[in-house]
Amino acid sequence: MDRPLPRSRRVPTVAWVAVGLALFLGALWWFGLGQGRRLRVDQRSVEISTVRSGAFEDYIPVRGRIAPRVTVFLDALEGGRVEEVFVEDGAKVSRGQKLVVLSNTALLLDAISREAQVAEQLNNIRTLELQLEQNRLGHRRELVEANFQLSKLEEQIARREKLVAPGAVAEEVVRIMKEERRYWKARRDLSKEAQGTDLRLQKAQLAQLRRAGEQLQKNLTVARSNLDTLVVKSPIDGKLTALNAELGQSIAPGERIGQVDDPRRYKVQARLDEFYLPRLDVGQTAALADPPLTLKVHKIYPQVTAGQFTIDLVFQDEQPPGLRRGQTLQLRLTLGEATDALLIPNGAFYQDTGGAWILVVSPDRSRAVRRTVRLGRRNARDIEVLEGLEAGEAVITSPYTSFREVDQVVLAP
Repeated sequence: MDRPLPRSRRVPTVAWVAVGLALFLGALWWFGLGQGRRLRVDQRSVEISTVRSGAFEDYIPVRGRIAPRVTVFLDALEGGRVEEVFVEDGAKVSRGQKLVVLSNTALLLDAISREAQVAEQLNNIRTLELQLEQNRLGHRRELVEANFQLSKLEEQIARREKLVAPGAVAEEVVRIMKEERRYWKARRDLSKEAQGTDLRLQKAQLAQLRRAGEQLQKNLTVARSNLDTLVVKSPIDGKLTALNAELGQSIAPGERIGQVDDPRRYKVQARLDEFYLPRLDVGQTAALADPPLTLKVHKIYPQVTAGQFTIDLVFQDEQPPGLRRGQTLQLRLTLGEATDALLIPNGAFYQDTGGAWILVVSPDRSRAVRRTVRLGRRNARDIEVLEGLEAGEAVITSPYTSFREVDQVVLAP
C-alpha cells in the first residue's frame, strides 16, 4: 500500500542560485554601471580645495642666472705664434691695455713687400711728372723759336717787297722768304697741337698712376693694421676671462683667445618653456623679492632648443651690489594684468588631467565625482576656471595618479 511522502521545507538549490545571481548583478550595477568606476580612499590622504572668486595674477616663476650685459670676445684676426702674455686669466684690465703679443712672419713680409711697391709707384709718378714738365718746356721752346722766326721773316718780307719794284731785290727772293714763313707757321701750329696732346695723355697717365699709388697706399695701411692686430689689446675696461694663450702656442686665424666682461653692468638670462613664447614681449616686467627690484625683458631669443627659449632681463634701476657672474635669482615674470576670475589652487592634479577634468567633492565630503571642466591660465599659485565649476565647490587638487581610470572616489572618514 502506497503512502504519500511529506513535502520538504528546504528551498531548492536553483532558488538559491537565482538569489545569489541577483545580488551579484545588483553589486555590479552599484559599483560599476550604476555608480561608475569607484575607488575608496582615506579622506586624509587627499588634498581638498575650495573654488573661490578672486584676482588672477598672470605671472610665472622664473629662475635666472646673472651674466655680463656687455661681453667683448678677443679673436686672433690673423693668427700667429704667442710671443708674450702680459696678464693672467681673471685679471682686471683697462681699455687699450696690452694682453697678448703674437708674431707672424708672413704678415711682416707682406707689409715690407707692399711698402716696396708703394715706393716704386711713387718713383714712377715723380718720373712721369718730370717728363711732363720737360715736354712742356720743350714745346714752349719750340713755340718761342717759331714765333721769333715768324716775326723776323715778316719784317724781312715787308722790307724786300718794297725793293722789288725798283729792281733792287728779285721776286724769287721774296717768294722763298714767304715759303719759309709758311713753314714756320705750320711748325708753330704743330708744336701747339703736340703740346696739347702730350699734356692730355700725360695727365691721364699721371692720374692713373696716382690712383694706383693711392690703392697701394691703402693696401699698405691694411698690411700695417694687420701687423697691429698681432698685439691683442683690451677693447673695454673689465675683467679678462677664458684666456687661452700660452708662450709658444700657435693661434689659428679667427681663433678665440679670451673675452672681456664689463662687471659694472649685468643682465639676467632665463630659459622658459616654449609655451610662453607667444605671450612674451620686450618691455614686460619681472619682480625680484629680495632685494625688491624690478627688471624688464630686454631681448627674446626666438630659437627653441629642447622645448625652451632664452630671454634677457635688465635692471630698470640701479643693479644691486655684490652680483657675481653665474649667480641665480628667483623672479616673478608678469605676463598680463590681474583680472577677476574663478580660481582653484594650482595642484599636482593638472599634470595628470591636463586641465580637462577634475574630481568635485560632494557637500557632505563623502565622495568626489569626475566632472569635465575647462581651465585657463596658470601661475605658481592659482589656476583660472573658465567652465564647469562654481564658487564654493570643493575639488581634489592632490595628484591623480590613482584616479585616472575612476569616475567616483569614496572618501572614507
